[in-house]
Amino acid sequence: MHLNSMAKKQKYYVVWQGNTPGIYDNWADCQKQVTGVSAAQYKSFDTLEAARYAYQRPYDEIKGTHTTPTAQPPMVGIDENGMTVVRPGGVPGPELNSIAVDAACSGNPGAMEYQGVYVATRQQLFHFITPLGTNNIGEFLAIVHGLAYLKQHHMKQILYSDSKIAINWIRHKECRTKLPLTPDTAALWNVIRRAEAWLQNNTYTTEIRKWDTDHWGEIPADFNRK
Repeated sequence: MHLNSMAKKQKYYVVWQGNTPGIYDNWADCQKQVTGVSAAQYKSFDTLEAARYAYQRPYDEIKGTHTTPTAQPPMVGIDENGMTVVRPGGVPGPELNSIAVDAACSGNPGAMEYQGVYVATRQQLFHFITPLGTNNIGEFLAIVHGLAYLKQHHMKQILYSDSKIAINWIRHKECRTKLPLTPDTAALWNVIRRAEAWLQNNTYTTEIRKWDTDHWGEIPADFNRK
């Protein structure tokens, strides 16, 4: 974020496409980022909260709204120390004493990774990467890894995932991917089989909940590649 603390904060400017995308608290700095830039994408907002909310979303989704988006900004944010904070009022926020998991994939299939973080502090608890996989597989493996992590450490936190598909696969104790078993995917399939075996051979009391992205913003384990 690029904020000039000495400027009078009347409006905030989001630059999606420009010399340096980001959030600016004065028009002069914003203008430097968009002047001469072909198809520059930017918009002003009345509050920093609204600007942050907009910057997390595609320009095409925001450009036709008023300066303050009609949708409520996410309930969850991050303070200057990297700690998770919950905006008061509105829809109840998530349990902060919990863990969240998410996956990212470059291509489908493609290079895939997942991670688990502690929601309150965003501290990474585990991370896995493989050269070939899919996003759904990553989401599934992330949940299983989270369940195993919590059981191993005798922790009773809630586990959040933003994938309905993966949560459904967990209920059936099966990774229902259509990714074929080939020499290139054999190592990943070994990981999948171990995860399925863990589900079939272990009991757990962890509550798995769907992360409410519409109200809370991106899940804390998100890789910020959207």
